[in-house]
Amino acid sequence: MVAKDYPFYLTVKRANCSLELPPASGPSKDAERSISFRSESRPDILAPRPWSRNAAPSSTKRRDSKLWSETFDVCVNQMLTSKEIKRQEAIFELSQGEEDLIEDLKLAKKAYHDPMLKLSIMTEQELNQIFGTLDSLIPLHEELLSQLRDVRKPDGSTEHVGPILVGWLPCLSSYDSYCSNQVAAKALLDHKKQDHRVQDFLQRCLESPFSRKLDLWNFLDIPRSRLVKYPLLLREILRHTPNDNPDQQHLEEAINIIQGIVAEINTKTGESECRYYKERLLYLEEGQKDSLIDSSRVLCCHGELKNNRGVKLHVFLFQEVLVITRAVTHNEQLCYQLYRQPIPVKDLLLEDLQDGEVRLGGSLRGAFSNNERIKNFFRVSFKNGSQSQTHSLQANDTFNKQQWLNCIRQAKETVLCAAGQAGVLDSEGSFLNPTTGSRELQGETKLEQMDQSDSESDCSMDTSEVSLDCEHMEQTDSSCGNSRHGESNV
Repeated sequence: MVAKDYPFYLTVKRANCSLELPPASGPSKDAERSISFRSESRPDILAPRPWSRNAAPSSTKRRDSKLWSETFDVCVNQMLTSKEIKRQEAIFELSQGEEDLIEDLKLAKKAYHDPMLKLSIMTEQELNQIFGTLDSLIPLHEELLSQLRDVRKPDGSTEHVGPILVGWLPCLSSYDSYCSNQVAAKALLDHKKQDHRVQDFLQRCLESPFSRKLDLWNFLDIPRSRLVKYPLLLREILRHTPNDNPDQQHLEEAINIIQGIVAEINTKTGESECRYYKERLLYLEEGQKDSLIDSSRVLCCHGELKNNRGVKLHVFLFQEVLVITRAVTHNEQLCYQLYRQPIPVKDLLLEDLQDGEVRLGGSLRGAFSNNERIKNFFRVSFKNGSQSQTHSLQANDTFNKQQWLNCIRQAKETVLCAAGQAGVLDSEGSFLNPTTGSRELQGETKLEQMDQSDSESDCSMDTSEVSLDCEHMEQTDSSCGNSRHGESNV
């Protein structure tokens, strides 16, 4: 699941969740996408693979951590107080981190981008989408590293870094376009991994010493990781800076600058992710389209869940509407076909189900399944006149379930507050009327009715093409349930 609680993308991916990018997923864990990719040529199954058992193990190139006190003259260290030594260590960590970042960005271009372009493993357009504006980030960090080295004394100590940071940090606003592109970049990279040539090349790189056991996406995600680390690094320097040091005021200003930049990039990245998924929603009929989806600018969380029949669903919680979909392949792209009518958050009823409370249906297998299949369920329901829905949804684990419950409750409370309704939500997401003290339910309340509704609502959908033929969709239900979809990120 991708949950968002910005700083989301730029921290862990609690979607406002994965820079919720993801995360990642935040909680960010991405599995292979279920997009099929047809290649004109077939892999040579007789060709040896470097990761086979017969391949000789390669030594991994590891990056040694460096300390300021171990890098420069020990005699100088003995003349400084413990607090000043810690300050120098923090400044040196900032400088060393810039050096490592520059090395990794150049490596990504030299070891991945350029060879794949030269060997025609990917087209230039595809590589531009995946790598984004990575090239433009290198000169920015080279400039900061140069300035930090210029103010370093011959003995290795540095007096002031605050003015440098105040002048340099505003240029990080250019990270906006890079981070906003990460959702689309990750999706395209996962798609291209279905091509055996791409997968073979990336695996060979992964097994090479230079990669340090990091895959391509790890390198592409390094700028985002560095961006979220700046506030922590600057606070550490400030913590060891004396109150009478002129650097203190500049460091406080620098922290405010970087926090503002991170918040702005978080917002724009969240909007970019929201647009990305809205554009990939497939509607079986015009009646499924909802203005609440069109007006959404924030994707609170999303991820894969299963219903009580074991059918895999991909659920999106936008600002004011819950959308239940099935991941499908359409025009060689991973898209999301609406499973049922979107549910307005304000009318949604949420119920936390105890383990073992849900009755599994759909096959004899459910009657003899182990306890793992009836854990981590929660129920969402909706009733408005003649329209009603009930879905019992199963999360991957207890933590993932709790993330969903928290996100839905928070979204519902936000919507109710915005509507000016008094009252509070109880632990099940029901609205408590402060006048009567009664619980107002918007959905079916009887367990048997809900379980029956769950079974009836499991209308199958074709995973390859959009179809309005219900009989045809039922025939493809089995293949839909077994297809592999990207795991959610927290």
